[in-house]
Amino acid sequence: MLLSVELCSLTLQKEDLSIANIVASGLFGDGAAAVIIEGGGRADSAGPRVLDSRSVFYPDSEQMMGWEIAPSGFKIVLSAKVPELARAHLRADVDAFLADCGLSRRDVSHWIAHTGGPKVLEAMESSLELPPRALQRSWDSLNRTGNMSSASVLFVLAKLLEDGVARPGDYGLVLALGPGFCSEMVLLQW
Repeated sequence: MLLSVELCSLTLQKEDLSIANIVASGLFGDGAAAVIIEGGGRADSAGPRVLDSRSVFYPDSEQMMGWEIAPSGFKIVLSAKVPELARAHLRADVDAFLADCGLSRRDVSHWIAHTGGPKVLEAMESSLELPPRALQRSWDSLNRTGNMSSASVLFVLAKLLEDGVARPGDYGLVLALGPGFCSEMVLLQW
């Protein structure tokens, strides 16, 4: 079982009137999600298989997103340049990952993207040249529940599974950006 529990409200700093804190307070929410992953070789499995994964760390990006420990608790570090970083790196990262798996972006039927915020989702759509509505589940999840940090992408995956639109042989790419700064990718196949 993979369990993701995010208590983003713990970072609320009532006395901090910075833009980063105000944006974070409005964007990030508490959330929890779990995924049951079973071993390979099961013919009766209804869900997708994990084919591969990759993490890409961007050097000298520690101040893009994260937390500082202050006397009042966790204080958000959030740069307005996160969408720019996504635009600058995401296409090459995704293309390299997929190429190593013998695929390209056009082979991916289902984009399961983290709900990083409107500007981040727009950056993902433009940098990856995605077709219209490719990230609709991510947009819907952002509108419904906000950004629950790591749990967010699992909510998007749950909606895709609930919708039942994935067909045998379809590829899906789970895609997230996060503190450090880094991109995370997981290739799925139904």
